[in-house]
Amino acid sequence: MSKSRLDIAWDHMNGKTILGAFEKIKINGVGVVAKIDTGASRSSIDESFAESLKVGPVLKRSIIVSSHGKSVRPVIKAHVDIGGRRINAFFNISKRSHMRCRVLIGRNILKRGYLVDSSLDRR
Repeated sequence: MSKSRLDIAWDHMNGKTILGAFEKIKINGVGVVAKIDTGASRSSIDESFAESLKVGPVLKRSIIVSSHGKSVRPVIKAHVDIGGRRINAFFNISKRSHMRCRVLIGRNILKRGYLVDSSLDRR
């Protein structure tokens, strides 16, 4: 079933792309499901997943403040295919193996033309 003109207009409201709470994305060409988190200022990728992608080098280290306290994390840059667009973005590397998604997309990516509809789940 094809989308109506109204649906297409809604999806690209004011030139912005609508994302759901969970999205299928690609990082450096490898598919993964990411959690879209408007509460996170930065995007994050699981340490072992980043290692398997051979991303790097580490460009800098960043201080992250969370409910668990402060930590210093390495930061890398990667190609991300999300919402039909490819962008380059920074990710901090963390241990996310105990979490549902190996990748978290934060506001550093979302502010580049994305809106979030948390009722959508595009796993």
